[in-house]
Amino acid sequence: MAGRHKHEEHENHERWLVSYADFITLLFAFFVVMYSVSALNEGKFKVVAQSIQEALKPIIKKESANLRYDVGQSQSAIVPAISPKVQFLKKAHAVLNPFAHDAKFQNQIMVTETEHGILVTLAESLMFQSGQADIKQAALPVLEALAEVLTDPDQQIKEVRIEGHTDDVPIRTPQFSSNWELSAMRAVMVLRVMTELYKVEPGVVSATGYAEFKPVTDNLTPEHRAQNRRVELNVIMD
Repeated sequence: MAGRHKHEEHENHERWLVSYADFITLLFAFFVVMYSVSALNEGKFKVVAQSIQEALKPIIKKESANLRYDVGQSQSAIVPAISPKVQFLKKAHAVLNPFAHDAKFQNQIMVTETEHGILVTLAESLMFQSGQADIKQAALPVLEALAEVLTDPDQQIKEVRIEGHTDDVPIRTPQFSSNWELSAMRAVMVLRVMTELYKVEPGVVSATGYAEFKPVTDNLTPEHRAQNRRVELNVIMD
């Protein structure tokens, strides 16, 4: 009887090991599940992060880091700014375009770029009668169009030098004793029309006569002499 009681106690004493082993197994399974969930979340996070990065690529391209912006300027380095010369040329061509299709203005108006600005050349045949300084009525619309550009506040104009030129044929009339007086008076008359009639700022305009001493070609033919008889508006921008 006593031996049988001891045997039963021995069996009960070993049974907790089974429960403990089950608990350890469950605990291990719990940590395996937790680790799996953690690894899954990390994988999902990587997928989401990669998706966001792919979506933002058009906005955050590496090239954008090299773009420069000038503080205080309305235009950034992304779009090159239009130079004052190009801006003036575009405006001048726009306002002078109606005259380009008129036969009486053919080869009478020329607009060219110079080192410091723009040069507008007006032929004598457009502007004056031979040996006179009174501006022709037909020339006034051309001067008005040019004044529209010169009075445009968007144009960065520092100075407008109006220059009169003649050929080398001497002149002596009751009004003009030499080509100096003729060329100077023609420049002055253009200046007065531009400032008094078309409101170009007088403070930026000057008038000079060069007579025959700054020709664009020789004076050996009538055609070449006609090219030398001109008025130039030298627009200075820098």
